[in-house]
Amino acid sequence: MAIKVKVEGFRELDKALQQLKVATAKNVARRVLMKAAEPIAEDMRARAPDDPDTGGNDLKSSIGVGTKLTKRQSKANKRESPVEVFVGAGGVPQAHLQEFGTEHHVAQPFARPAWDAGKSQALETIRDELTIEIGKAATRAARKAARDARKMGG
Repeated sequence: MAIKVKVEGFRELDKALQQLKVATAKNVARRVLMKAAEPIAEDMRARAPDDPDTGGNDLKSSIGVGTKLTKRQSKANKRESPVEVFVGAGGVPQAHLQEFGTEHHVAQPFARPAWDAGKSQALETIRDELTIEIGKAATRAARKAARDARKMGG
């Protein structure tokens, strides 16, 4: 089943991002994506099964938001964008077994339901926060340019 989502305003935001320095644009995008992904990670933690015997070193505590993957995860990931942020269980080999189950263990999905519940809000957060962050970055760049011009002129 295909789901179609219509989003508006991202083309303009992309053009505005391209007006910034590359490093600044990447930092802006990374901050926004991390902020938009955190509610999904929180929901995943709330849905993940918790084994009290593990003492905190378990699936629930491994769920997070970041820009790095484990070596095993990196091998399966095709880099598609200059900025990527990941949400999920980090380095816990049993995560997919919990999510999808096995012949001996019933599935306990936590990632997909969290994504399904949070993806629309994540898109809205990305749109709104990009607008704010691009504005802030442009203001900082203009202030720096004015400061540099004053230094050169006097």
